[in-house]
Order: sequence, then structure tokens, then C-alpha cells
Amino acid sequence: MTSMSDDTADRWPDRWLGRASARLGATPLGTEAEEFGRVQSAADGIALVTGLPHVRLNEVLRFARGELGFAQTLERDTIGCVLLDPAETVEAGDLVRGSGAVVEVPVGEALLGRVLDPLGRPLDGHGPVVAAAHWPIDRPAPSIIERELVTEPVQTGILTVDALFALGRGQRELIIGDRAIGKTAIALDTIINQKSTDLICVYVAVGQKTASVARAIAAVRRHGAPERCIFVVATAATPPGLQWIAPFSGFTIAEYFRDRGQHALVVVDDLTKHAATHREISLLTHLPPGREAFPGDVFYLHARLLERAAKLSAAKGGGSLTALPIAETDAGNLSAYIPTNLISITDGQLVLDLKLFHAGQKPAIDIGTSVSRVGGKTQAPALRAVTGTLRLVYAQFLELEMFTRFGGITDARVKDQLARGERLRALLAQPQFAPLRLADEVALALALQEGLLDAVPTERIVAMRAALPAWLDAHAAAAAAAIEATRALDEAGRAALLQSLAALVAKFVA
Repeated sequence: MTSMSDDTADRWPDRWLGRASARLGATPLGTEAEEFGRVQSAADGIALVTGLPHVRLNEVLRFARGELGFAQTLERDTIGCVLLDPAETVEAGDLVRGSGAVVEVPVGEALLGRVLDPLGRPLDGHGPVVAAAHWPIDRPAPSIIERELVTEPVQTGILTVDALFALGRGQRELIIGDRAIGKTAIALDTIINQKSTDLICVYVAVGQKTASVARAIAAVRRHGAPERCIFVVATAATPPGLQWIAPFSGFTIAEYFRDRGQHALVVVDDLTKHAATHREISLLTHLPPGREAFPGDVFYLHARLLERAAKLSAAKGGGSLTALPIAETDAGNLSAYIPTNLISITDGQLVLDLKLFHAGQKPAIDIGTSVSRVGGKTQAPALRAVTGTLRLVYAQFLELEMFTRFGGITDARVKDQLARGERLRALLAQPQFAPLRLADEVALALALQEGLLDAVPTERIVAMRAALPAWLDAHAAAAAAAIEATRALDEAGRAALLQSLAALVAKFVA
């Protein structure tokens, strides 16, 4: 082992001190302040934080082990922070730092086809998301001057909706009804039907069971165009904070496409659970309760969310954002607090009835209580021409059917009306994952209007409807293509459809 010489040993401390002095001399002098707080308590997805006097409302806070939360309430001495990560990892005494930013979500084309949580973190195992930008989840709704009239249709592929309660691009249509009677099925059929359109779909699951969300995603992947869909998932097992921000994240993701002149559709499944999460968070952060223990701002919460759905003017790019929020009722009670709030905010509602569902009428849409406040202004002209009196005919049939229970009807005209109503009801009963094209819907309504279906046995209506698309492609392809292209029905197309329908009906009558 070699030893250092006496001369070298004497000079080595001098060289080391010289270098250290040089580095200290190059270091800028000054004060550096760091603001941090501490967790006072953490439970049920809420952390009470002391310190941080300059934190703003809704500012993102970072905890000691990387967990995130946002400031929900600002008291004199404490901050009520809603956690966006599991509360089990946050402990009393942990350091907390402010970020100076509000909650943001990644946006961009790279999100298409992905399954994400409300913060944009991938849940599908396909790697990280490459975002075009990060936008705040709570953005202002377009002003009145930035909006355009809602005139373009959203074809759902569901005959009941397209014929009687037409939806438009930029509209907010509430889907409401009791538990497990087909609300999500209507929304999924609408998403699936957009595989041949330019609509980009965002499905937001709030507080749903993981198995239910998995089935919904699998259905879209099997029957629709998943490459133009985005799934934002906050199941019942996720922290309440993630469930709370999920609808806002979904709208922000969709607004990226709307603001670029494209068209987007957002399904929120469902806002009743979102309201319950808001109530839970508000009570835990000691906000004063109101009716049914909901805080007073629950109406404003959903109003500022749904007002972001709009059809933009040409000066703003002409894009649109259509919203289909879902709400759940208890025993069909539409006068409950959250249902009445949402009905007053939206542009119409599709009300599903439990009795119709159990009677086998699916989708179980109640014709009498459902409404679209945009209505025929967005309906395709071809469909409007053949469905103008359809709702009135069906309402009269339901009334006559009720009276026939008290005794026999001998009048021939009434019998014919009842027979036509039965065939209309059979037409409106449509299986899931079987959307109809616009040409198919026009043909069915035209056949009913002209009385061609009166001779078809009611039990064979379903089979005839299933055979119709292929029959039109084979025997009236030009008329069907013209309807799909122009959305109008001229006399030549009408005659071709009637001739083709008469031949199809003859097969089923025989």
C-alpha cells in the first residue's frame, strides 16, 4: 500500500479549501422561501390541511408521497382538501404543498380509443397518453353570441327517438328512469350508431360498478367504432374526488374537438351518483346542507356543467358538443330534487317507464312524458315528412286500448285504428345493438303511414323489420342511398320505396 508523501499531504487541504471557496464565491446569495402546510386529519377521501394561507379555491395540492388533492373549502385556519388518490396513504402530520394550478386533464387526438381515469391516467395498459395540451377541467361555457341554432340531427338509430324525439347537435337531452331499465342501453346504442358519422364520443362512467363499465366498453368495441371513442372511468371503488371531477374531465376532453370545428357527443352515466358524491364531499367538508341534505349549489354544479354543451357559430369554427346525461329515479318519482333540477336544465328528457320495461316494450320510453324541446327543427326532412302525426296516432291508440278493456269495440274504424297502433308499438320495440339507418327508419314509417303493415300479422313485424335493411339494399338501393346522402325524400324515391315495401310486405303476409 503506497502512502502519500509529506509534501503532498501538506498541500492537499489547501487545494480542497481553494476549490470550495471558489464554488461558494460563485453561489448567488439571497433568501428562498418555501410555503408548506401539514395534514391535520385525513379520512373518507377528505384531508383537513393547516397552513398554506395563499392557496386558492380548487387549487391542486401535493402531499408528501405524491398524492394529489384539490382545495374544496377555505376556512380561516384550515383547508378542506378533496383527495384524488386513496386516503389510506395520507397521514396526519404529512407535509402539503400548493401547486399554483387548478385540476387539468390531457386533451388531444392521442386520447381516441383509450380508457382513462378523470386525471387522464391510462387504465387500459396501453402505455402513457401523449397529450396535445392540458386544459382545466372547469372551463366557462360558450356565451350566447358564440352559439348557433341547433339544426343538425344526431341519428341515434333508435326509431322511437329519431321519429318522435329528434336530437340535435349541441342539444342536452336527459335520459331518466328507474334503475336497470335500459338507460345506459339507449346511450350505448347512440354511441354505436355513430360509427358511420363524424361524431366523436366520450363515455363518462361515474360511480358505476366495474363490471357494468367493462360491459359497456366491450359493447362499443364489438359493435361500434372504438377508435373514435374515449372512455373516462371513475367507478364506485375510486376515491370520491375522482368521481366528482369525472364529468368535468369528460366535457373538457370533448371540448378540444368541438373547439377545432369537429362534433362530439358526451354521455354521463350518471349524474344522480355524481350529485350523491357532491353531497358526500360537501357534508364532510362541513358545508351547510339544504333540501334532502344536498348543498345549495348542486343546481349550479350541474347547470355550469351542462351549459358547456353547445353548437358554436361559424366564427368559432362551427363545432358542436352534444350531451346525454343520465339520471336515476326512485319508483318513477320525477318530482325528486335532482330529477327536477336536471329536467329544468336540459333541453328535453327521455323518460323510461318500469311498467313498459316489464311488459317487454324495449326501449321502454314513455311517449307521454318524454319530450325534446328542439324537436322537428333538427329532424331529417325525409323522416319528418313521414312521421308528422306518428306521436298523435300512438297516443290515440293507447287511449283507445285502455277503453277496450271495459268492453268490446264493434266500430270498424276503431278496430282499424287499434290494429295500426299495435303494429306501431311492435315497430317501436327495438332490440339493443341493432341501430337502424335513416333510410330504414323512413321506410318503416312510410309503410305504416300508407297502411302497408295493416295486413302483416303483429307477431311478424319484428322479423320484417330485421329483413328490411338487406331488402332495401337489394331492391331500392338508389332511393336508400339518396336518403342517406341528402336526408330528403323526393317523389321518385317515395315511389321506389313503396314499390319495394309492397313486395316485402307481400312475403310476410303470405
